[in-house]
Amino acid sequence: MNCFQQIVNRVRIAALVGLFIVAGVGAVPASGQTFRVVGAIPPTIGPIENPAAQQVVQGRNGELYTISGYQGGLLSATTAGAFAEVAQPFGNGVTLGSDGNLYTAQYFDRDGCGEVWKTTPTGTSTELNTICGIYGNGPEVSPTQAPNGIFYGPASEIPSGGAGTIYSITSSGTVALVYNLSNATGSVPVAPLVVGSDGELYGGTRLGGSNNDGVLFRITTGGTYTVLHNFAGSDGADLERGLFLASDGNLYGVTQFGGTDNNGVFFKLTSSGAYTVLYNFPSTYPPVNSSLMQATDGNFYGLIEQGNSSQPGWIFSLSTTGTFTIVHTFCQETDCTDGIAPSTPLMQDTNGNLYGFTVHGGDASACDDVGCGVLYSLDIGAAPFASLESTSGKEGARAGIFGQGFNARSVVKFGGTQATAVTPGGTGFLSATVPAGALTGAVTVTTGSTTLTSSRTFDVTPTMLSFSPSSGSVGTSVTISGTGLLQTTKVAFNGKSASFSVVSDSEVNATVPAGATSGRIKVATRGGSVQSSTEFTVN
Repeated sequence: MNCFQQIVNRVRIAALVGLFIVAGVGAVPASGQTFRVVGAIPPTIGPIENPAAQQVVQGRNGELYTISGYQGGLLSATTAGAFAEVAQPFGNGVTLGSDGNLYTAQYFDRDGCGEVWKTTPTGTSTELNTICGIYGNGPEVSPTQAPNGIFYGPASEIPSGGAGTIYSITSSGTVALVYNLSNATGSVPVAPLVVGSDGELYGGTRLGGSNNDGVLFRITTGGTYTVLHNFAGSDGADLERGLFLASDGNLYGVTQFGGTDNNGVFFKLTSSGAYTVLYNFPSTYPPVNSSLMQATDGNFYGLIEQGNSSQPGWIFSLSTTGTFTIVHTFCQETDCTDGIAPSTPLMQDTNGNLYGFTVHGGDASACDDVGCGVLYSLDIGAAPFASLESTSGKEGARAGIFGQGFNARSVVKFGGTQATAVTPGGTGFLSATVPAGALTGAVTVTTGSTTLTSSRTFDVTPTMLSFSPSSGSVGTSVTISGTGLLQTTKVAFNGKSASFSVVSDSEVNATVPAGATSGRIKVATRGGSVQSSTEFTVN
């Protein structure tokens, strides 16, 4: 028996008894976590076996959606283990839009172009447009919806052999080129974009940059592109999986290669570009094959797929300080009822459990005698919670909330302020209007004696409707009117900080400060900032 096989066997034993620490690789055993097969995918409901996708979502109906790796069909699954073929849009991931529809992107069609599709939960699919020519080719993941409601995605190449693009597409199908990448700014973007805590889009590339090891970047919806980090090999290389916005406001991710063993790293990225390697993955495992997600216990969870017959596939967790833990080891034999080769990122349902799919396993008599795959769950001991469709919005905006056991009498509060306009969308989803006086903070939904609290803070973004007077000398009192002003933290006249007092949620009084010059007035609050549309003139 070779050394690698001995290590693998030890890891399998560790998953069974929870007592073994893998020597030399920094892994610690998991405890208090229960793995369960929810259901095996049957071969009798269409060509939806072998689910494999970069993005998995929970729909408004509470069902989980992924893409079949066999023919690209859209697969739904309930947390009770019922499966259905929803539609046949090809793709490698699913995005839930704010309209409740599902969005997918196809890498290449028969004409050599990519495609973006919109599918309703009931299965009506519409091709929105092709991603072709100047817009790019080869969208390998579904696009991400930004706060402005438009979807943005990477295309890994363009017909002329360029480095790739960032494109945008509306829910009605209007396509635009946002940015054309180069080798210097990063090439071959294949990871999904993610919205950061500042509302901007973040992503990375496989190659390019100053060391040709890829880059991490930020891009605004207007197309301003900034390289935040050039991978150098020793600190990681080749970003293929999407970043994740954590509860601390930072972005976390994994690379495919680089690091001390050239097997990838776990890293943290701030919105200002500060980059930190938190963990170097050891060569005793294949590279990580999924993006990470942060659960409500504060830990990140990810997957290492089966590499060959001696590598069964694992679920692991990582703390924000880089403690690596093997959580579950999958079967590596031919009759694997618990699944073979985890193939989709994990996602946390609002019931608190994590869910994922495998490529094979389940019913060993189906799908060429290796099984069509399974849906599994991992109970990490987390309580049910509320999940926000969007984590920011103005007063008067509609906010979608996912959860459990909702009904027409559910009470919704934004930072303790009750919403009066609540519309149930089933037991697992409702929408509410952000009320006047809402505060940045957690959203709670109380149904009977049960209160679910959002896992993320909802930022109440301010608006500035007017200010009066429009001009004045130093010391002049200026009344600023708007919404969401109750939590104002700063007022500035053309960048010069001013003293102020909060009168109400819709009014702030500020004094023109010494040294102020003519320009726009900016108000910052706990939920964001807003700038006047016209200038204040300093006499």
